[in-house]
Amino acid sequence: MRDYTWQSVYFAYLLFVLFASGAVYFFIRSVKSGYLGPNSEEPKYRMLKDDPDDEVIQPTGARAPRRS
Repeated sequence: MRDYTWQSVYFAYLLFVLFASGAVYFFIRSVKSGYLGPNSEEPKYRMLKDDPDDEVIQPTGARAPRRS
């Protein structure tokens, strides 16, 4: 009878190291790219801001009056 306990333990540790190192790698990469910096929320607010040149088109295809 063979004992496969050590192989499964080594496999579990290998997966843990693989996942932990991947998480650390992508965390460092995102910090270097500026995703987690002080201006990280700026694209969200830029996207949500209404542009004055946008036209509102009704579902019928007719254009709505311009907003002021």
